Amino acid sequence: MPDKKPPRSVIVTGATRGVGLGVSVRLAAAGYRVVGVGRKQNATLAKAIETAAKEGKGEIIFRPFDLSDIEAISDFAYALKRDHGPIWGLVNNAGLGTEGVLANMHNSQIEQLIRLNTVSPIVLTKYIVRSMLTERCGRIVNMSSIIASTGYSGLSVYAATKASLVGFTKSLAREVGRVGVTVNAVAPGFMDTEMTTGLDDADRSKIAKRSALRRLAEVEDVAVMVEYLLSDAAKNITGTVMTVDAGNTA
Repeated sequence: MPDKKPPRSVIVTGATRGVGLGVSVRLAAAGYRVVGVGRKQNATLAKAIETAAKEGKGEIIFRPFDLSDIEAISDFAYALKRDHGPIWGLVNNAGLGTEGVLANMHNSQIEQLIRLNTVSPIVLTKYIVRSMLTERCGRIVNMSSIIASTGYSGLSVYAATKASLVGFTKSLAREVGRVGVTVNAVAPGFMDTEMTTGLDDADRSKIAKRSALRRLAEVEDVAVMVEYLLSDAAKNITGTVMTVDAGNTA
C-alpha cells in the first residue's frame, strides 16, 4: 500500500476563541494539522484539542505566543517551520476590536490596534511565506471585515487596520502567485462573538434587518469559507476578498 501523506500544516492565529477557534475546529475535522496560536490556552480550546484527537482526522496543537511582540516573530516562525515541517496555510485571524471615537482615543490604543491588526500579520506572513516559496505552494488567508469597506461609527482605527489587510492581500497575491501561492482575504459581517459583545439586542436586530437574509452570519460560515480557500478546489482564487455577512452589504 502507498504511504499515507502527512497532514498539511496550517497556522491559525487568535485560535483560542471566536472565529479563530471555529476555524481551527473546522480545519482539524477536515484532516489538517492545525497549529493554533494565542497568548494562553483556555478550557474551550483544550476541549477542542481533545475532541480532535478522539476523532482522529486532523489535530490541533497549541503554541503560545504574544503576536504584539514584533521583534520575536522571526524566531517564532522559524520554530514553527522546524517543529511542523513545511507550512501549507497561514490564517491571519488574531486582532483587536477596540472601540472608540478617534478624537478621544489614546495614542497608545491606536498604536496597539495597528501593531496587532496590521504590523503583526504582515511580519508573520513575511517569514512564513518564505517556506511556501521554497515549496512552491501554499495558502494565505487574511481576516478582514466588512467594516473595512462600509465603515462604522466608533471603529475608525479598526476599519483602517482591516482595510490595510485588503491592500496587503491584493499586492502579495501578485508577488507570490507565480510560484503557486494564493493569498485571499475573508470579510465577515457582524457575528455573535466576543468582539460584538458591545451590541445590545436592539442593535443586533437592526443589523440583522439590514441584511438580505435577515440574520447575522455565524462563525461556522466563516470557517467554511476559510476551509475552502485552503483547499485544492480554490487553487485559481487569489487576490480577492470573500464576504460572509448574510447579505449585509448586498
